[in-house]
Amino acid sequence: MIRVLTVFFLMAGLAGAAAAQSDYRIQPGDTLQIEVLEDPNLNRSVLVLPDGSISVPLVGTVRAGGRNVDSVAQTLASELAGNFAVPPTVLVSVAALAPEDPRVDEEPDLMNVYIVGEANEPGRKEVLPGTTLLQFLAEAGGLSRFAAEKRIQLRRVDPVSGTETVYRFNYRTMGGPDSISGTTVLAPGDVIVVPERRLFE
Repeated sequence: MIRVLTVFFLMAGLAGAAAAQSDYRIQPGDTLQIEVLEDPNLNRSVLVLPDGSISVPLVGTVRAGGRNVDSVAQTLASELAGNFAVPPTVLVSVAALAPEDPRVDEEPDLMNVYIVGEANEPGRKEVLPGTTLLQFLAEAGGLSRFAAEKRIQLRRVDPVSGTETVYRFNYRTMGGPDSISGTTVLAPGDVIVVPERRLFE
């Protein structure tokens, strides 16, 4: 019978360690410590690659991501068994957790976009990059009942040349031959102009 010993975070003997290591699921970026008692030359630290795999001599590529150390150790012991006269004893531990991405806790950069005219909440809005025209109109509280829905303008200035380009947007059709789409992604400094509806418009 293949004997598999596992150690979690090098805390052998501490109460609750066995339960903890069984619950933890290995993540890309973690570092695993692998020891084969029958052949110390196979002992090594391996990094879990972004696809969740590790590479081990005499075994090749093994999927580790999403599994616990018991499962990985069993797989390694099974794959190595053909190279030994007796089933090998494999120890697997998590030596280090994946470093946290420092950007995770950072606030995303916001951009200023402006809306004037017949919006319920005109003015400057701070929105996330990737915000679409339709999403921005929602941020502005939607259009007032006096809005000329077919003649909304998106005015954008090229930051290099300083040239302004005016795009027309038909809110009723959400696009069309003479209109940009409501899914148009806004750029910093964009100005949305919502004209007042004419008498019979």
